[in-house]
Amino acid sequence: MRKINPHNFTLAKRGTSREINRQIALTLIRTHQPVSRADLARLMETNRANITFLVNELLEEGLVREGAQGNQKIRGRRPTFLYLNSQNSRAIAVDVRASRTFIMITDSIGKQIGEVVSFQTALDPEKFVELLGQQVRKALNAFAPGSVVDGMGFVIPGMVDHRSGVVLHAPALKWRDVNLLTPLRREFGEVDIHLENSGKACALSQIWATQTGSSPLNDIVFVSVSDGVGVGVVINGEIVRGKHNTAGEFGHVPLSIDGPRCSCGANGCWEAYISNPATLSRYFGRSVTNRQPQPFDVANFTIEDLIEKARGNDSKALTALHSAARYLGLGLASIINAVDPSRVYIGGEITEAWDIIEPHVREAIKERTLTSQLGEVPIGIVPAMEYPRLRGAVALVTAPAFAAPKVA
Repeated sequence: MRKINPHNFTLAKRGTSREINRQIALTLIRTHQPVSRADLARLMETNRANITFLVNELLEEGLVREGAQGNQKIRGRRPTFLYLNSQNSRAIAVDVRASRTFIMITDSIGKQIGEVVSFQTALDPEKFVELLGQQVRKALNAFAPGSVVDGMGFVIPGMVDHRSGVVLHAPALKWRDVNLLTPLRREFGEVDIHLENSGKACALSQIWATQTGSSPLNDIVFVSVSDGVGVGVVINGEIVRGKHNTAGEFGHVPLSIDGPRCSCGANGCWEAYISNPATLSRYFGRSVTNRQPQPFDVANFTIEDLIEKARGNDSKALTALHSAARYLGLGLASIINAVDPSRVYIGGEITEAWDIIEPHVREAIKERTLTSQLGEVPIGIVPAMEYPRLRGAVALVTAPAFAAPKVA
């Protein structure tokens, strides 16, 4: 039996069932488009009269559009297919990292428009917002001139109160109790703005993606490895947030209290072993995890460069990757023991070396998981080129229109 959280629900009103039916219809049209009214009626298990009323309402509001006609005649006429109307509205996704910030423009259902652009992240929040405003307007002028922006989604490498817009603690950015929402609203006006932890946003994006399949997964873990480590946990189809929206911060669970120093200030956090800077530090034999000036050959050397060297049988590069893989597996084992997910997803640049690191990751997982079944949990790889963090930022804007509320 599903229990209603007495502090997090929407009271059912006269129009609640109608609104839920609208969201179900939008979700089914998105999943099956192009779809006819007759097919939509079958999918919703209702009669054509109800569907006609519902679709006409969605057409009037511009949420749905009619497209081509089908070849097969139904009752003497060809069906007119329905599509989500994503032609004019836009969403802006922003992936904030300690090194660079990435921007992507999409339509209202998450289809990318133009190229992903980036700029060096300014650690001062006011300066960051100013630079962001310049880059967003530049990207809109280049890829989507004259568009209406429905909303902006931001993924932050840290703990975020997504209701107030306060970044509670983002260690890699050195942000603590930073009210980011106020300057963002000042910069972008009336545009709806959504902020979320990067790991949770990636997990939301993965749910969003798998819901279009035949067997959606309701219990997953998403681990995003980049400048830091973000983890999102989904149980029974819902993001695990905790009381203060900080649940799932496995990146700062220690593997060893005597380990390397983490960006959060503690020693031996999982992030300090498997983040991109941690793996590069292992390769160079010196710390490259801070913003102190580095020699040119170090400052311009990326995790992709390390993977390329490993593929050329560079022993130092292979050792660095194999060590990161083992630590990745050890940390995953702890999460798997605690959560027992149906599937684990891993995103980030290190996934480009999955064929190199997979045996070491799986060996470490099996070594530390409590049962043989836990050790065999499926692992899905989300390549960096699929931009899982940006897709998560997009989902913050687009997914709510398709999600029915929890009601009581």
